[in-house]
Amino acid sequence: MSLTVESKTRPEGSKPKALRRSGLIPANLYGHKGAESISLVVEAKTVERLLKHAIVNKTEVELTIPELEWSGKTIVREVQTHPAKGTTYHVSFFATPQS
Repeated sequence: MSLTVESKTRPEGSKPKALRRSGLIPANLYGHKGAESISLVVEAKTVERLLKHAIVNKTEVELTIPELEWSGKTIVREVQTHPAKGTTYHVSFFATPQS
């Protein structure tokens, strides 16, 4: 099963807590260009839907970043959640090698 997620680059200087209050979850994409990473934001509702179907380190996710004109296959590498509330705090994506 392949899932599709659209994200945006994270605004410079934005605070994670303020992003979460506005319905966005901070995220990172690793491995799209070697060791370089990109700071992203994904809508909280999209993350909730994604996590209902995706298995960490197993499920391929098609990630699209329109601002950078980048699209590719990734896996969800890590999901950080609030210890008491159980809400998602951060998501890490890792680009899979293109064949």
